[in-house]
Amino acid sequence: MRIAIYARVSKPPKGQLTEQAKRDQNPDVQLLPLQEWAAREKHKIVDVYIDLQSGKNAQRPRLQRMMREIEKGLRDIDAVVVWKLDRFGRSVRDLYNLVAKLQAAEVSFVSVSEGFDLRSSIGKAMFGMLAVFAEFERNVIAERTKAGLALARSEGRLPGPKIDPAKGPCRMTRWRQRQRETA
Repeated sequence: MRIAIYARVSKPPKGQLTEQAKRDQNPDVQLLPLQEWAAREKHKIVDVYIDLQSGKNAQRPRLQRMMREIEKGLRDIDAVVVWKLDRFGRSVRDLYNLVAKLQAAEVSFVSVSEGFDLRSSIGKAMFGMLAVFAEFERNVIAERTKAGLALARSEGRLPGPKIDPAKGPCRMTRWRQRQRETA
């Protein structure tokens, strides 16, 4: 079987580059087991697509390129293989839409860690359940972040980048100030 490997890592926030964060945000954590799996199963890796950004939306450049190439038949791929479903997407709607496009192009979808393949009925059931949990995890992370920001504000701390007195506010801060003034 000819496969495309897709991997995604989120960039850690600036200033939080601990050794653990560097290891967690390294795509090799996903790529090495996927390459070993492909060798063990005797599959040929046609291409590897890696995105270095959040999975909260499906507008990631490498994912879009892979989907475009599959839909237009530019790649001879039998399956897209991911390490875990939440690396492919974090929204149930996005996951279903992406998988529907793959199925329309007669390309299978395989998640190695969760051990499912959408060619089987049990794989389809597992996909549905895991898609819900991937979105749930994303929502929980967002809730925790908002609660942390609210706590910081209530304690008088302003989260986010600080304004350098020598340089003044950054371009984004100036844009936000203009937005507030015009509202």
